[in-house]
This record gives sequence, C-alpha cells and structure tokens, in this order.
Amino acid sequence: MTKSTDNPLYQSAFRIEPAEVMTQLPTQFFATLVQKVNREISAGHDVINLGQGNPDTPTPAHIVKALQEAATNPLYHKYSPFTGFSFLKEAIAKRYLEDYGVELDPESEVAVLFGGKTGLVQIPQILLNPGDLCLVPDPGYPDYWSGVALAKAEMSFMPLRKDNAFLPDFGSISESVRKQAKLMFLNYPNNPTSATASLPFYEDTVKFAAENSIVVASDFAYGAIGFDGQRPVSFLQAPGAKEVGIEFYTLSKTYNMAGWRVGFALGNREVISMINQLQDHIYVSLFGGIQAAAAEALTASQDCVHELVERYESRRNAFFNGLAEIGWQAEKPGGSFFSWLPVPKGYTSTSFADILLQEAKVAVAPGIGFGEHGEGYVRVGLLTSEERLREAVHRIGKLKLFS
Repeated sequence: MTKSTDNPLYQSAFRIEPAEVMTQLPTQFFATLVQKVNREISAGHDVINLGQGNPDTPTPAHIVKALQEAATNPLYHKYSPFTGFSFLKEAIAKRYLEDYGVELDPESEVAVLFGGKTGLVQIPQILLNPGDLCLVPDPGYPDYWSGVALAKAEMSFMPLRKDNAFLPDFGSISESVRKQAKLMFLNYPNNPTSATASLPFYEDTVKFAAENSIVVASDFAYGAIGFDGQRPVSFLQAPGAKEVGIEFYTLSKTYNMAGWRVGFALGNREVISMINQLQDHIYVSLFGGIQAAAAEALTASQDCVHELVERYESRRNAFFNGLAEIGWQAEKPGGSFFSWLPVPKGYTSTSFADILLQEAKVAVAPGIGFGEHGEGYVRVGLLTSEERLREAVHRIGKLKLFS
C-alpha cells in the first residue's frame, strides 16, 4: 500500500493559495471570545456567559408543530420556488402592515433570505464595486465589515456617541465622504449599544440619503423588542424610505428561531430584484416546511412575542437593580436584548472583560470588538434567567471594582 507521503505530488511545491479576498476578511471577533469562555468551562468553572447574542428559550410550540406537520407534505420535498413561496412573502407583508402600518407588495418588495445575516453580507456585493465607499456605524455589528470586504469596497465609520444618543451625526460627515458613499448601514434597536431610533431620525435619514444618492440598509433584527411600552420604529415608516433603501428583518429574535435561518429584505423594488437575482445563482430558497412554519409564526397570535418582550424587560429590570446595588452606573436599554455598560476607570474594554471572566467567571463582550468607538464599554446579553443575571451581578460586585 502506497503511503500518501510517498506520492511525488506531496513532495512537490504544490500549494493551495486562497483568493486575495479571503486574506482580507476581518477576524471573527466572537470566535476569540468563545475560545476564552470554552477554556474556562473546560477547566471546570461555572461560567455565566453574557457575551453572545443567542436566544436562550425555545421556539414557541405552535411554530414547531407547524414544521412537523409541513414536513410530511410532499410538495415541500421538492425544490422551493427560487424566490420563496408567495404565502410566506404575503405573511411578512401582513405582519409589517399590522405592526408598523407599512404597505409592502409581497412579490416585488419582499425577498426571502437565509437569515438576516445573509442579506447584510450580500447587500455590499450587490451595490458596491471595488473601491466604493460604505458608511458603517461604529460601534456596530461586525458582519457589516465582512460584506464590505467581500465586495472589495471601503468603509467610512460613523461614530455612535453617548452625547448623541448613539445615533450617527449626518452633519459631521464630510462632503467628500458624502459624494463617495453609495451604501449606509443603520441598526436600531442597536447592537451593541441597545439604543433606539425615532421617526424624526429616520425622516432625516431619508433626506440625507436622497440628497447624496446613498442607499440605506436598515438592520431591524431587534424590531420586535422594545421596552417601557414603546414599539421600535421601522425605517420603512418614514415617508420616502422605500425610495432610498431597504430593511432587513429576521425571525431569529422575534420568535426565538435563530437556528431556523429565516430572514427578509424589504423595501426598494430595484434592490429587492437584485437580491433575488444574486440568490438565484446561490440558493434554491428555504425548505418549504420551514417556510410554512415561518408563515405560521407571522400570522398566528402574537402573544408569544409579547411574552418574550415582557421576559426580556423583566430581566433588564432585575439586572439593572443589581447593578445599582454594586455601584455600576449605566442607562437601561430601550430595546434589543443587550445592555451597553461603561467600564470602570483604569481598564480597557478587553482588560475589564478578561478580569470578569477570570475572577468572576462572567463572560461579557468587549466593546472594542464592535469598533474603535466601542472602547470603554462592554456588551451584556440578557439571555439567561433572572436568577443567573442576579448571580452574575453578585459575582462582579464581590470584585469591588465600582467602590
């Protein structure tokens, strides 16, 4: 038997070289965080992991039942329509009309996605040529960077600062950047800052985009999660929004369906058509059974959504009551399931996150992982029970970092 090492091919200078774009992809920030957490867990420590954004409760039973029933339908054992079943697009259009008063044409203003992340990474490849400029929030969701890198485009960062309610200041963007930019990402309720946006802000956004010929990509992943009786505002509620941009929505957070990978792009017909065109070359849409279950999620009673939001709000209140007791001063989030907390003096976001993991066995995400202007903060996910959140605060309080 010939060993592979005896093969002359393995002794030659043969090498597999990656495409240039592969070497330009940003480092996956969360992969490093997961490695640190896993090392502590492997050493036998009880780590309270508040560093990631993975919903911790199961998909509602009626949605699971809809999938189980749909899986027996032979229709769904075949290829799905490339752009998705009409009943699913009609369901998301109905949900947007009921929740936000936004009218959408299901066939021309809705695209079905393999999760919201897919669309966020695709949109720069659809609209940007190499060297084109994209406006990106800082801090912001790191996968925006991935799509821009794959398009071989460039980024100009929009600082999100506390003194401006973590909203971008369009007036501070230079004229040269405005002229070069072709695409802009926005994300409210925001990851990581948990800030929310108002309708007047989106009206200003539409005006800015129209004046500068910039397509808006609104990431509305946390669109169902608003607190204190306030429903988050959709970018598409602003007059003229569909003329200048699109919005990405996902079932991952609203219905605890992160693993199901169901998302949508909504809005401008030209952009939706281009998304469908690109996806025609990559996918054959989602499994029909999942589409049927997703439609059930969107059209059935929304009590499960209201209960989920109440659960997150209760967790938020319990967590922040604990923070106040240990002297960690921070603002309560208005939406999403994240909290954006300032680090104490003398620490960077990374060094503070490291000491919490090493000494308190509590994992949080360093703000620097979301961009330069994330320094000085850590992101905490409210994705465990109130009991565990209180325990996390208790452990952190014992370190006496805020006295």
